[in-house]
Amino acid sequence: MKRSLLKTNAPLFEQLIRLADPLLVIVAGILAYRLYLGDFGLPEHYIIAIGGMAILASVLFPAAGLYSSQRGVTLFEEMRRLVNVSLLLAGAWFAFVFLSKTGSDFSRVWSIYWLVFTLAAHLSMRVGVRAMLRQLRRRGQNLRHIVIVGAGHLGTSIASRLQNTPWAGFAIHGYYDDSVNLHGLRLAGVPVRGSIDRLLTDLELEAIDQVWIALPLRAEERIRELLHGLRVYPVQVRFVPDIFNFSLLHHSVTEVAGLPVINLTDSPLQGPNRVIKGLEDLVLSAIILIALLPLMALVAIGIKLSSPGPVLYRQQRITWNGERFTMLKFRSMPVDAEDLTGPVWAGSDESRATRFGRFLRRTSLDELPQFINVLRGDMSIVGPRPERPEFVTRFKREIPGYMQKHLVKAGITGWAQVNDLRGNTSLRDRIQYDLYYVENWSIWFDLRIIALTLIHLVRSDNAY
Repeated sequence: MKRSLLKTNAPLFEQLIRLADPLLVIVAGILAYRLYLGDFGLPEHYIIAIGGMAILASVLFPAAGLYSSQRGVTLFEEMRRLVNVSLLLAGAWFAFVFLSKTGSDFSRVWSIYWLVFTLAAHLSMRVGVRAMLRQLRRRGQNLRHIVIVGAGHLGTSIASRLQNTPWAGFAIHGYYDDSVNLHGLRLAGVPVRGSIDRLLTDLELEAIDQVWIALPLRAEERIRELLHGLRVYPVQVRFVPDIFNFSLLHHSVTEVAGLPVINLTDSPLQGPNRVIKGLEDLVLSAIILIALLPLMALVAIGIKLSSPGPVLYRQQRITWNGERFTMLKFRSMPVDAEDLTGPVWAGSDESRATRFGRFLRRTSLDELPQFINVLRGDMSIVGPRPERPEFVTRFKREIPGYMQKHLVKAGITGWAQVNDLRGNTSLRDRIQYDLYYVENWSIWFDLRIIALTLIHLVRSDNAY
């Protein structure tokens, strides 16, 4: 089986990429200086700053997983990681300038040019590398030759997915399965070559790169025997656990105390993601509160003129990890609205609301004080809507997965809300959208939801 030059020299290729990334930071800084300030004669403090950022890039890029194998990783995912690292670099640069009080020593326009050029250069390089690899793989080069152990539903699903992503460069040579009835068949276009024991013989004759194990969890002893037999062959072994019939939510693989751990259900807001989400909430809520301060003052006056009582209404709600917090709203009902009824699920046509309160609820203006909750850290701008403790106690027994929405902070708006699941809409449907948000969270998803919220505020008939 022919091996490509690139595949044989994969470690060298990785080292070239590792060298190119900080080099691009340096080149981008020099070009930005030439473009804006007119020459290549950079002052010494510019040279030191560019060198420091290049060193920082050489640390951050591997931490973001940009040098691990990108085979099978989508272009979007690689670009997302690259943008996140670039944002960290930009944050580190501006933090350095601010904390060292050297802002007057560096051109702000040059700084922006430099950071933009750096991101553009890294994006271009990786797109170019992918295009080159795709061409090689179309010619049958730079492939990973694999076999799949297990020709059941999981094994055929793996084969189908790999065949639907030819850009990843996996060539499937066959299945191996102990079920005699499957021998000689072709499943998902791939032949079942024989028993698992035959695999060990075939590895002596063929240059196979990877063995993918797709056996059910109950086959633990057979997997153990196979791994023992594979120890004498220079192949990579991948195990695809048969866990996808479970209820998974933001699943991942981590290491705890030196033990590999599969997280079947986890919060996406861990580590850097938690910092990024916190910065998003802090910056945006501060800007929004400053911009809307005159409007909020007018709303407060309207409430005082329309009915006796305080301007703000305080209510216990449940947020991240099931913790309670006091949520703020502009009061839209009389102060004694629940004296007789107790906690009641409010609808968009809430009859207890004052005339001005109905206007506030219809336009969602009653929600504006919740940006104060965001500043306090109780809530996020984007996340599942919080409920009162009385309703949480009830719904967690009635609706599957209800409590899993508390793996992230409660939000002012969310994926369910921009899909018009608000007010008296199906709570079961709403939870499914909330869980989709938890599973697929990203900063870009948040910004998309915020943009859609602005549109839906004028289109939707359902109150938050």
